Amino acid sequence: MVGNRELALEVVGETLRPGALDLPVRWAHVSELQDPAPYLVGGELILTAGVNLPERIDRYVRGLRDAGVTALGFGLTPNVHETLPESLRRACARRGLPLVVVPPRTPFLAINRAVSVALTEAGQRDQRRITAARETLTRAAGGGLGELTSALAAVLRSWVALVGAGDVLAAAHDAPAPLPPEVRELMATVRAGSGIRSATTETGGGFVVVQPVYPQATASHLVVVGRSRRLAGADRAILAVGAALLGLVGRAGSDAAELGAATTGLLLGSASSAEVARSLLGSEVVRLVAGAAYRRGPDEVAQRPDWLRARLDTPLVSVSPGRFVAIAGSAPPLAVLEDLRGHGWLAAVGSPAPAGQPSDGEVDLLLARARALGRPVVAGDSPLDLDAWVDPGASREFAARALEPLVALDEAGDRSLVLTLRTWLAHHGGWEPTATELGVHRNSVRHRIAQVEKALGVDLGDPEVRMRLWFALRWVALHP
Repeated sequence: MVGNRELALEVVGETLRPGALDLPVRWAHVSELQDPAPYLVGGELILTAGVNLPERIDRYVRGLRDAGVTALGFGLTPNVHETLPESLRRACARRGLPLVVVPPRTPFLAINRAVSVALTEAGQRDQRRITAARETLTRAAGGGLGELTSALAAVLRSWVALVGAGDVLAAAHDAPAPLPPEVRELMATVRAGSGIRSATTETGGGFVVVQPVYPQATASHLVVVGRSRRLAGADRAILAVGAALLGLVGRAGSDAAELGAATTGLLLGSASSAEVARSLLGSEVVRLVAGAAYRRGPDEVAQRPDWLRARLDTPLVSVSPGRFVAIAGSAPPLAVLEDLRGHGWLAAVGSPAPAGQPSDGEVDLLLARARALGRPVVAGDSPLDLDAWVDPGASREFAARALEPLVALDEAGDRSLVLTLRTWLAHHGGWEPTATELGVHRNSVRHRIAQVEKALGVDLGDPEVRMRLWFALRWVALHP
């Protein structure tokens, strides 16, 4: 934007912090609100003519910076602000918020259009690069792990290492040997987690990303990538393709052998259910996952056991018309369950249970609830679950645990989330009566309730979640 001569934008130099001009602009938005920060998601170029510029200008600038705004564009306008207010200049310099002066002849609409065009062009470039990389990596997969690892390093312009159990290198291209201690610590952190995940750290030589190969999201093999620049969105997409192919190439044939050996031991009585589960799933505690046809149901590909096995990271999958059942070592991530729903499967995940004792009755009830809600359901996946709190004396502890994120946000800033939630639930989710009682606009109530859902990780459209929150709020009142 700054280099566009037609826009004639002027950057206020003293407001720039190192690397500010390289920050991405995800959208340009015009706002004359005195506090637009609650309505922003980060990465915006905020444009204002200063019509309602608040007296407490430093607070205004700090709010924009804390909201993750990339820059503030101030439009010089006759009869409003013909020059840049000195107080705004000083505040942006003090808070490190890049400030751009927009001349009177440049309409904000022209800036919006330029940002839109730039974003479209960048997205098209990234998509072309991802497509080309996918083709390159797919061809390289036929040559085995070594060729695939070298191809991934080439398309990412990085070094790559495929690390197995005991931090043994299964394949590598230009990777440091041995791997630096901070990289080994990062690998240990990733291995300690569960599900599809990744982690990044900054080293003396640049940035390193570690993630499990897919579909072995809970297995021991990790792909490690390092280079001088941080991986962007397109790089992450390419790495995901590479990780998937590395997992498939490295695991080809091994599952069948492990499953055959485990089944033989179970039939001969030389292996227990716990030993088989530990061998196949890496855990003696398992989760039962059941799925029912959703809307039009799964297509032909999504009904295949190998398709489900790859997504649920387990070889123990059984499919029948309109239903599947799987035994997994851990609960699939929500992103995987949402992916299943997108392909016509509505899933429910049972509670952790010893191998050989998963409850199909429980998962049937959960699946019925999932159908009623129209979304996946996971047992014991929320701090709001009351199953573990059967002792009435634990009500205070339950309430504190359930509401802790909201209390922390209220203490960090005047958001009134707990009060808003209590009032909103008392009015059965009514926006107008809640706003009237609180003395705020109904849009403020909507924004606060959205913050509550995000902080707690819940769906307030679920009546059972509302019930549990209401009990938590009531117990807080009983035990101040």
